[in-house]
Amino acid sequence: MLAIPSKRCDKRQLQFLTRPEIEAILACPDRSTWLGRRDHTLLLLAAQTGLRVSEIINLNRDSVMLGHGAHVRCVGKGRKERSTPLTKVAQQALRGWLNEPRKRGATALFPNMHGGRLSADGVQALLNKHVAKAREHCVILRSKRVSPHVLRHSAAMELLQAGVDCSVIALWLANEAMETTLTYLHAHLELKESALGKLKPYERAKAERFRPNDRLLESLNAL
Repeated sequence: MLAIPSKRCDKRQLQFLTRPEIEAILACPDRSTWLGRRDHTLLLLAAQTGLRVSEIINLNRDSVMLGHGAHVRCVGKGRKERSTPLTKVAQQALRGWLNEPRKRGATALFPNMHGGRLSADGVQALLNKHVAKAREHCVILRSKRVSPHVLRHSAAMELLQAGVDCSVIALWLANEAMETTLTYLHAHLELKESALGKLKPYERAKAERFRPNDRLLESLNAL
């Protein structure tokens, strides 16, 4: 039964955000409030690391290691533990967030107002709120459906655009199969355009040399 191939079905094009679109969303949370600082740090971490929403909501405060070799540890699918490095911007945001007073002694890195863990629906709700605000200024976002998994795709696309090999991206995202990572190649139009730009254009003289004889074409059309 395992050898039976999966049923073929239509596959929608992979959705991802560009850097200006991500920055438009990150600029929306009101960082003068506790909730705004939490949302901004959460969305920044998701866009930079590409962690799944289930991995983000299960992060604890001690999952973040700052300083030399800064990274975040998480447990993903199959109970596999992995470490993902952090950029300087993410380190700065997390350092400020960890200095925030805890909500009722919460151990979760991103707790709710009552000190408990956020749910996946809760993360989607806060993302929807900030995306709706970002759409007022970023017109391109109006035609896109943004989810936490789209932020994961966006992180992978940024790595791909930076020239990172697909095998490294697969390790970064903890994809079980390389075929999953290869879908980013199909969705990245700029890579295809750069490949097209490397092709030598056809010479007009050679194209005319292989043009069918007009009289022969007329005879064929008359048959």
